[in-house]
Formats: sequence, C-alpha cells, structure tokens
Amino acid sequence: MSGSAVENHEILATYVVVSDESLTVSLSDGRQLVLPLEWYPRLKFGTPAERNNWRLVGDGVGIHWADLDEDLSVEGFLAGRKSIESPKSIKRWLTERGLGRKRQRSA
Repeated sequence: MSGSAVENHEILATYVVVSDESLTVSLSDGRQLVLPLEWYPRLKFGTPAERNNWRLVGDGVGIHWADLDEDLSVEGFLAGRKSIESPKSIKRWLTERGLGRKRQRSA
C-alpha cells in the first residue's frame, strides 16, 4: 500500500452540501472538495430534500443518502472517481421513481 493511500484513509468527511450544480464535501484536514453533480446521477436527479438527507458512515469514511440509495467514499472523491453506475441502471432507477421521461428531458 502506498503512503498516499494510507494518508487518504485518515482523511474523513465532516460535512456535506449538495446544490443543483455541485457536491461540496468538507474534510477533516480543513479542505473542501467541490465536485460536479454530473458525476453522481442519483444526486443530480434527487430532490433537494433527498440530497440533504445524508449521514456520515464509518466516522466520515463515506456518505450515505438513504432516500437515493447512494453511498460515496472520501477515497473515491480524492481519487477523482465518478459514479460507475451505467446509464441503463440510472434509467431504470428513474423509471422506478416515476421520473424517467420527465427528469431525463430536463437534464
């Protein structure tokens, strides 16, 4: 394991803000990461109330959005990883939510 992987593991999320355009994650080392919401389709298509219903998991190793069935990690943020969920999966998820055509057209 490289030194940077160990260092990243010690960095934890402390707070989250999700806007219509970005995901901002405050970190335990004082940094703030601002990530494009385009990278995380479930957050992008979530309502403001769903986006704001988050909780830290593992003392801040990750973030969970119960209403959106989404889990993201600080390690992934620091590595610049986007969601790997397929467009087909997102389409199915949106359809299950009753938002398929309406929300996809406006995106």
